[in-house]
Amino acid sequence: MSKDKDVLMNGDIRLSEVRCIGDDGTQYGIISSKEAQQIANDLGLDLVLIAPNGKPPVCKVMDYGKFKYQQEKKKKEARKKQKIIEVKEIKLSVKIAQNDINYKVKHARDFLESGKHVKFRVFLRGREMQNPEGGVEVLERVWEMVKDIADRDSKPYREGRYVNMLTFPKKEK
Repeated sequence: MSKDKDVLMNGDIRLSEVRCIGDDGTQYGIISSKEAQQIANDLGLDLVLIAPNGKPPVCKVMDYGKFKYQQEKKKKEARKKQKIIEVKEIKLSVKIAQNDINYKVKHARDFLESGKHVKFRVFLRGREMQNPEGGVEVLERVWEMVKDIADRDSKPYREGRYVNMLTFPKKEK
């Protein structure tokens, strides 16, 4: 009976001939699937179809439970090494005072120095929607203050009621 839906093993393999490989790399050659199943039973292991499209198809005698465990372990290791990008968002307005910009940029610099991405957003209210250039100007002022430690994804762009700019830490050489 198959333990996994996409893998044929043991009694599910109904082929006339298969190329059989042992768990330790032993080549049993091209034999009938019944003989291969008998070899697996004698060794107390599973017969697993690993290359169904081969000519002839390839089966391997192995401990399938141990094989699945090792695959899961490899997947977990890959997930551990994966880098998670954290994006911090800083909201501004068109009529923001310079000292408020300085305060928010100070926080943004801390985020960038710790390796996080920072998204600056300028919210447009009422009449400001007619002239989004005011939001772009604010973001350009902010950019001048962080460009020594950051790169930006693109020029400030409009997205609904917001003008956005995404920055990320400079790559170290």
